[in-house]
Amino acid sequence: MLLSQSLLLKDDPKGILYSLEEMFALAHAMEQEAARKYDELATAMQEQGLGDLSAVFANLAVAEREHVDRLTRWSQSRLGKPPDPTLVRWRAPETFDAEATAEIKASRLITPYKALAMAVQNEERAFAFWSYMAASAKGSDIKSASEAMAREELGHVATLRRERRRAYHRERSHASCQTGMHRASGAESRVSARILELRLAAYLDGLMNRSSGGVGSRLRELREETLLMAEESEAIVNLRAGFAELDAQAIAEALADAYLMEAENAGDEERVDLLQRLATKAIGRLAWLRSMADQNFGME
Repeated sequence: MLLSQSLLLKDDPKGILYSLEEMFALAHAMEQEAARKYDELATAMQEQGLGDLSAVFANLAVAEREHVDRLTRWSQSRLGKPPDPTLVRWRAPETFDAEATAEIKASRLITPYKALAMAVQNEERAFAFWSYMAASAKGSDIKSASEAMAREELGHVATLRRERRRAYHRERSHASCQTGMHRASGAESRVSARILELRLAAYLDGLMNRSSGGVGSRLRELREETLLMAEESEAIVNLRAGFAELDAQAIAEALADAYLMEAENAGDEERVDLLQRLATKAIGRLAWLRSMADQNFGME
């Protein structure tokens, strides 16, 4: 189970799912709302002349509407009826950052990278929500369905992180051309994911020694999970050696990106499964570290 899954959410979920009918109703409503908001962002990006970024958001809206349709078929198959919106008893925690969305729609200086960074966080919140629901579900069928929803959102995270990387490299390349700065080509030093996991565990150990109470306990749990991930990730992926000199949050993000990217390119099913499990843990860990930084718990 992911550590502190609700920390990425602005508020804890207001209830527990007691039936598949409730789960389908809530999921259906959330996916419809996500499609609507991605459509709004696609329109805003088009109005700003950001055609490529508009297409990304438009495709995400299409994916959300396809998910709405799949949920309808899934509910029809399992329950013999489509999702019933009257069964939504409480509002799900906000997965879209309203302030960031408003800023993107209003700004004329927003970059594709910044917009996609916001979208990544939106999908991470949706992933965290369904992971939380799976952990607290009353019944194995609800747990299984919620886990399937979490996997779907993780797929969106992977798509957006890939698009965000591309946007970053395009923007960096453009800036380099403008200033006349070009990096010399050549082989770059690499470091294994295992080494970075151990480096991150050392950071967590230091934080743990400076913390107490619930924070200290969660850091201890997170450090233990990181050590296990170091063993699982041995010889799986290699990253730029420079990542080892970064802070804990940057290393955690680099590892999450690496596992997602490797999972996209992996050939055999066993390797894909391992990388997806590592990515799931890495995203949950990154969310927790970000939450610590936001709450001034001593993150550097």
